[in-house]
Amino acid sequence: MLDRAAEVPMLSEPQATAIAEAAHDVIAQITTVVEGKEATARTAVLVLLAGGHLLIEDIPGVGKTMLAKSLAAALGAKRHRIQFTPDLLPGDVTGASVFNQATGEFEFRPGAVFTQILLADEINRASPKTQSALLEAMEERQVSVDGTTYALDEPFMVVATANPVEMEGTYRLPEAQRDRFLAQTSMGYPSAPSEARMLAAQTAPVPTGDRDLLDAITPRTTPQRVAEQVHAVRHVYTSPVLLDHVVRLAAATRQHPQVALGASPRAAVHLVRAAKAHAALAGRTFVTGEDVAEVIMPVWGHRLHLTPQALSRGADAGDVLRQVLVSTPQT
Repeated sequence: MLDRAAEVPMLSEPQATAIAEAAHDVIAQITTVVEGKEATARTAVLVLLAGGHLLIEDIPGVGKTMLAKSLAAALGAKRHRIQFTPDLLPGDVTGASVFNQATGEFEFRPGAVFTQILLADEINRASPKTQSALLEAMEERQVSVDGTTYALDEPFMVVATANPVEMEGTYRLPEAQRDRFLAQTSMGYPSAPSEARMLAAQTAPVPTGDRDLLDAITPRTTPQRVAEQVHAVRHVYTSPVLLDHVVRLAAATRQHPQVALGASPRAAVHLVRAAKAHAALAGRTFVTGEDVAEVIMPVWGHRLHLTPQALSRGADAGDVLRQVLVSTPQT
């Protein structure tokens, strides 16, 4: 019997090289605006190529929103921004049917989700009900309103910013919402030289505004090309041995004594997709164990729920994942 995996066309080396070159061009454009944050920009592009969504959780004022805007500008993609607030309604996100008096019929008015790069700004300041309006869009690339389903554009990526849950006016993200983000990252404070240049630019007699910075970005690709590359990345080869390794890693998180809620099957799928994107960014046509190890922290770190006893001892998800990697070697 033929191996069905062998029938699937694999990514070619010229395709992998082209994807890597285009991705690095986009990263370079982002870092001209979000200076000194190449690792964060790389994570954003990796999530894009993996066909996923990104959660950026950090304190206010460190450039989370600008990262999302500069990513869209470097892609030449359509973008919408939703400022999540306690009074935001689900219909503001997905759209709603509105009665047209001229025709005497209801017609659908698309919401902000009908775009290519959706910036969900301060997502955890809205109620869980409104946050849940994104669930179908993030998982199935479609929106259902009043019994009718509307497809979203490709590529479609949600870049959500969130403030630490300890801050006033925030809601904890529901587990179902958090699990739909392929990866989570943070910005951190800028380096001293980067912060000094920012102060000089924004306090000059004619300050440089966000619009000026974004206008200076040259699109390095097109949304159509990105959509094609997202599909191409799926063809990066992953051996059955590595797939088994991911399954055993997921099982290890579920059985870990410090973990109350381990990696879901969706988390395992996201880890493989992220590893494929990581390999493509390196110009390779196949996934290695190092790819899996490199992406497991941002892909699984935000999904694990530790036990109260583990939290009281100061443990965190990173500690658990490092233990899991060591105790579950690739066979």
